[in-house]
Amino acid sequence: MTSLGAALRTLAAALAVALALAALHPDEPALHRDTATGSPIASSGVRLDLGPGPDLSGFSRVQGPRPFALPADHGPHFQYQTEWWYLTGNLVSAEGQRFGFQLTVFRRGLSPGPPPPGAGLATNQVYFAHLAVTDVAAGRHRAAERFERGADGLAGASAEPFRVWLEDWRLEDGGDAGCWRLSAADSATGLLVDLRLQPRKPLAAHGDRGVSAKSDEPGNASYYVGYTRIAASGRVGLGERQRSASGEAWFDHEWSTSALGTGDVGWDWFSLQLGDGRELMYYRIRRADGSSEAVSAGTLVERDGRARRLAREEVRIEALRRWKSPATGLSYPAGWRVEVPSAGLLLRVEPWLEDQEMRTSFVYWEGAVRVRSEAPDHPADGQGYVELTGYGRSMEGVL
Repeated sequence: MTSLGAALRTLAAALAVALALAALHPDEPALHRDTATGSPIASSGVRLDLGPGPDLSGFSRVQGPRPFALPADHGPHFQYQTEWWYLTGNLVSAEGQRFGFQLTVFRRGLSPGPPPPGAGLATNQVYFAHLAVTDVAAGRHRAAERFERGADGLAGASAEPFRVWLEDWRLEDGGDAGCWRLSAADSATGLLVDLRLQPRKPLAAHGDRGVSAKSDEPGNASYYVGYTRIAASGRVGLGERQRSASGEAWFDHEWSTSALGTGDVGWDWFSLQLGDGRELMYYRIRRADGSSEAVSAGTLVERDGRARRLAREEVRIEALRRWKSPATGLSYPAGWRVEVPSAGLLLRVEPWLEDQEMRTSFVYWEGAVRVRSEAPDHPADGQGYVELTGYGRSMEGVL
């Protein structure tokens, strides 16, 4: 759902104008923002300027289920305007130190179709990415973001071989059958994530056979697939605290042209890996009046990889307390009771750190969480990630 899942139309509108300017002024620097200090960092790329969003005419809309083919569908879908590849995970070092990580790469099309060949730095595609690490023992969370045009090898995506990248932040084929490699570092914040990834379950199609509705309005949906349990091992850390670690990751891939409907302000999204071998994904789309969109839904992935769709009425979520960001003043839920009676699940979900706010160009909360089972007959302690958007400003018209 994100990783905005982290697909933000307001930010993309700025990027659209930046890309247009970049075609005329290719040497102007991009802004890489150090989210620990808030200060901009110059690098080669494009300059961000505010302006109107791109024309949606000609882009495809999600109208119904379709077959998915691999590896083709791991790659870009240029007929849709917005796309993202999202990876999060929870890792533990040999010394018992716990880390969370996130890398999300977003693609935004200014016009339908792939970038024109042989156009140099001119392109109709823009990419931006968010990288974050949570060091639980140190009580620290840091994030960085980058923006780049999809041209001249600066950023892009391909299916064969699978590769998604923005400069030296890369998720790509690892060389072994079915293995991926995630490699991303940021010198300004000291972030490092360098991992080998191996899916443990087959690709899950969320929603109605891969169609994830975001409102009742036709076309307001995404194609949504992913791997809900991935073995991960390598190195992760912040600054001097870089460790060899292993654990489990979660991968999402979504593409669409429009999503949220009128009156929707944001979403709460959960990706939980349970100790009994199951995974739970659920997103609650929040409306301005405090109610949930009827299309809010989830997926329960069984131990054998079979995915079962969960309707809004099958999942109950209660926020237990709130946390107010000292940096932005925004208030977020900071603990939840999640109940799925049909699956025998009664879970208490708590953030490992309360301050996992993503103070990027668009502020949201995205963080590692722990899961404890409160159902004595169904031990299902685990871990996961939660994303919270729309708590600072409405997301209506953004996704």
